[in-house]
Amino acid sequence: MPDSVAGIALRNGLVFVARRRPGGSMGGKWEFPGGKLEPGETPEETLVREFREELGLEVRPGALLGESEFENEGVRFRLRAYRVEFDGEPSFLAEHQDVRWLSRTELEDLDLAPSDRSLLRFLPG
Repeated sequence: MPDSVAGIALRNGLVFVARRRPGGSMGGKWEFPGGKLEPGETPEETLVREFREELGLEVRPGALLGESEFENEGVRFRLRAYRVEFDGEPSFLAEHQDVRWLSRTELEDLDLAPSDRSLLRFLPG
């Protein structure tokens, strides 16, 4: 089963999310940034690479928060959520059209990708 990771950043009681650009199966959906592990990569290395490539951010991966499974285009994936920290804000948006810091309540009403919605149970509060 292929592995994917999502980075969950918390700051002042808010959670960082990004909205994917239109197109593809997840176009326009909100997500916790991350991606698929490449051969030989650790989950932490994947988070560092993905945040750098997609948002221009240098993240510091932390603890594993939880794990779920999802299916996309007939392929089943394991999704691991890790706490991440970073300073500042994105310097560019390569794969996304918007980013926000939202409360837990606001996340519940957001058009989250189904795979990322399965991670809400791992958020504090």
